[in-house]
Amino acid sequence: MVEVAATATGSAREFSHFEKWPDWLFYTPVLFIWIYFAIRYRGPTLPAITNTAPALSGFLGESKTAAFALLGPKGRTHLPPYAIFTTRGECDAADNKTRADAALRLAGLQYPFVGKPDIGQNGAGVRIVREPAAFAAWLSTFPRETKLILQKYIDDEGEAGVFYVRYPYQSRGRIVSLTLKYLPHVTGDGVATLRELILNDARARSIAHLYFVRHAARLDSVVPKGEHVRLVSVGNHCMGAIFKDGADHITPRMEAAFDAVAKEMPGFFFGRFDVRFRAIGELERGEEFVILEVNGADSEMTHIWDADETILGAYRTLYRQYRMAFEIAAYNRARGAQAVSVARFIASWWQNRARLRGYTREE
Repeated sequence: MVEVAATATGSAREFSHFEKWPDWLFYTPVLFIWIYFAIRYRGPTLPAITNTAPALSGFLGESKTAAFALLGPKGRTHLPPYAIFTTRGECDAADNKTRADAALRLAGLQYPFVGKPDIGQNGAGVRIVREPAAFAAWLSTFPRETKLILQKYIDDEGEAGVFYVRYPYQSRGRIVSLTLKYLPHVTGDGVATLRELILNDARARSIAHLYFVRHAARLDSVVPKGEHVRLVSVGNHCMGAIFKDGADHITPRMEAAFDAVAKEMPGFFFGRFDVRFRAIGELERGEEFVILEVNGADSEMTHIWDADETILGAYRTLYRQYRMAFEIAAYNRARGAQAVSVARFIASWWQNRARLRGYTREE
């Protein structure tokens, strides 16, 4: 029995009409949205000051650990334990592993844990590290002087992207988008191999190359009857997770909980909290969620990747998103925030893209 598409998404379609478009095709109209607001607000790089905290300014290579450092007492209660580690280069593989092991022990972390680059995007370089050999192999994929995060693995089934916005002159913020993320899995019947279970499902089959690499060691093994095999462990759309618009689950209590966390963070007005939770009711009540990451101004309202979303609906959402980003940034500029130069913006953006291309995607 396969439980990947219909069960998780609640949709008759495996994919939206545009979900498999190449990035350049989907995002070309977004460039024109950006240009429109850049002219309207007289600032092509304004979104870099939508958040006045440099760690969350967006587009210039956000540091996840710097964002964590902005969390106040309320936010830190939702943050899982983590360690910070910086590589010394491929020629020092043994030394890297020794120092990384020491960082794990100091933070009280055990296998499995999540390894991720401090500056990253779209799941690039993220790995669920389950044993020492895999840890050493993962470390070796990064160039020297790469800052990494080793974070406690939270195995809660629920995962969500909570997009928060507060204009600087407002006393309260709001959740403008909620994306529920499903980690697809297959269930064994005692007859079919894992490869066959994947190929028997329309959605899984279309992105089988992602799953085949991830599960290469057991692809041709029969999955015992009733055993669930999670096809992806990281809630990222680019890596095979399924996204669903969760707007109906936004409640005043949830908004109040995230508003309390966000307002403790100096200079944070716009961005997405990526969280895990045990039950949707707890998230609705603003209780017992775990903050995996805080993403700033280059975040996306990821509910647009719901299979039931239309292309016009997606562009309306992105238009609204950039309108708010430019409006907040224009207000911050009027209060004295300095927009970055076009040259610096482009150079930093290009440098960040080059960095991301060097990361692997395996989980």
